[in-house]
Amino acid sequence: MADEGEKQGKGFKVEDRRRFSETGEARDTSKTDEPSAEEPSRPAADAVLGGAADKTEAQLPEINFSTFIISLSTQALMHLGEIADPLSGKAETDLPVAKQMIDIISLLQEKTRGNLDSGEQQLVEDVLYDLRLRYVDAVKRK
Repeated sequence: MADEGEKQGKGFKVEDRRRFSETGEARDTSKTDEPSAEEPSRPAADAVLGGAADKTEAQLPEINFSTFIISLSTQALMHLGEIADPLSGKAETDLPVAKQMIDIISLLQEKTRGNLDSGEQQLVEDVLYDLRLRYVDAVKRK
């Protein structure tokens, strides 16, 4: 029966649709004829977002481990009252949330130990040291 299928030229096509190669590099996904179910087509995304998809993507920095840590650090500083909330424009203190942000960075440090390059490891250590000192100062002021 399998021979009959081969003789008639019928069968199926196997296409690798993974976004990354075996080495971890991004694949060129522009070759696919139809959008994947996970990602809406650009016109569909523009319709839902009101055309803001391109504008937002152009303004956001590249996400990597360092920018992620800096983002968490900025949130912690905001909750420590060191910087103003961008929405309200006011610097407000919320120590439990600030402590949670510091704990999250600490958790990331533990879970990524041995997997970071020296620059990333130094960044995490410096950020945690600075945030912990600022947290202690904020607790003393209160």
